[in-house]
Amino acid sequence: MDPRPPYPRTRRLRESRAVLLSVPFFLIAVVTVVDVLAPPDVHLGPFLVAAPALTASFAGPRTTGFVGAVAVAAQVAVAVARTTLTDLNHTFQIIALVLISAFVTFFAHLRELHEEQLTRLRSVAVAAQQVVLRPLRDRMGPLRIASVYLAAEAEAQIGGDLYAAARTAESTRLIIGDVRGKGLEAVGDAAIVLGAFRAAAHLEADLPGLVAHLEAAVATDPDRDADGPGQPAEGFTTAAVLDIPDGEASLRLVSCGHPPPLLLRGGSVVALQVDHPAPPLGLSEFVDTGFAPQSFSFEPGDVVLLYTDGVIEARDASGVFYPLAERAADWPGDGPDALLRHLCADLLAHAPGGLLGDDAAMVAIERVGG
Repeated sequence: MDPRPPYPRTRRLRESRAVLLSVPFFLIAVVTVVDVLAPPDVHLGPFLVAAPALTASFAGPRTTGFVGAVAVAAQVAVAVARTTLTDLNHTFQIIALVLISAFVTFFAHLRELHEEQLTRLRSVAVAAQQVVLRPLRDRMGPLRIASVYLAAEAEAQIGGDLYAAARTAESTRLIIGDVRGKGLEAVGDAAIVLGAFRAAAHLEADLPGLVAHLEAAVATDPDRDADGPGQPAEGFTTAAVLDIPDGEASLRLVSCGHPPPLLLRGGSVVALQVDHPAPPLGLSEFVDTGFAPQSFSFEPGDVVLLYTDGVIEARDASGVFYPLAERAADWPGDGPDALLRHLCADLLAHAPGGLLGDDAAMVAIERVGG
C-alpha cells in the first residue's frame, strides 16, 4: 500500500507540457510581428531559434521538429515582408534556423530514448520490490496485518527498509528492519536478511535461535570482509523480530537496535521497550549480549505498530520530528489497514511537499481472536 500516486513528478511534468507548448508559439508570434515592424537595420530573426530549443527541453522530437518548421516558416514570412526571400541576410538566418532546429530535434530524440530507458528501469524496480519485499497477507492465524512502504524517492520504489511475516505450526513470526545505507547495496543487504528469515522462520524452534540465524546470515556475507577479518563491518541492520502465539494473549520480542513497537489499546499508546536489547544484526559478533526475548501482553482488539526510523525522523518545515505515538493515539480504531492509511496521510502532510528524507515502512498487527 502506497497512498501516493505513482511517479507524481513524471505525471505533473506531462500535465504541464501542454501549457509549456504555448510558450514557443507565443515567442514565434511576438518575434515575427516585432521583426516585421522593426526598422530596416534591426533584425530579430535570430531570436526564433529559442522556440525549438525551448521545445526540445520538454517535448519529443516530432513536436520539436514541428515547432522548428513553424519558426522557419515565420522567418520566411519575415524575409518576404521586409525585403525578399533571396536577401543574403535573411537567407543565412533561414539556413542557421534550419540547422539548429535539426540539431535540437535530434537531441530531443536522444532525451526521449533516455526517458524510455528510465521508465523501463522503474518497472524493473517495482518488480524487484515485489520479489524482495513481498506484500504481507491480510490474515495470518488470529491476526489481521497491514503493511506500507514509502520510498524517499517515489521513482525508486525500493530501498533498505524491510519487513516479512511467516507462519509456524502454533504462531506467527514477523520482522521489520532497516539496513544502514541506501541504494543497491542496501537492497542487497535487505534481501539477505529477508531470505534468511523466510528460510528459518518456520524451522527454528525458538525466537533466539531465529535471530541467531539472521545474525549468522549477515555476518557471513562475503562483502563484509572487504576491510579484512576481524575488522568492524560498516554495514548493519536494525531489526525487531516478533513471535505471536495463536493460543496466548501475548507476544515475544527481540529488539536488535530497532525503535520499539507501539501497542495501541483502548485509545492509549505504549512503547514496547525491551530491557536488554541486542545490538543490530551484523554487530553482535563484537558485543556478546545474546538474543533474549521479552514477553508483552497482546490481547484481542490490541494493535501493534512496527515502523522504521524513517517515520519518526521525518521533519516538518520547522525541523520538528514526526510525533508517531501522539498521532497514532488519534486513530479512531477501524483495523490495521485504516490505521496505516491514517498515519501515511498524516506523515506525508507533515513532511514538506510530501517528500520524506528517508525510506519509511510500517506494519500494523491486530489480534482478532483465536
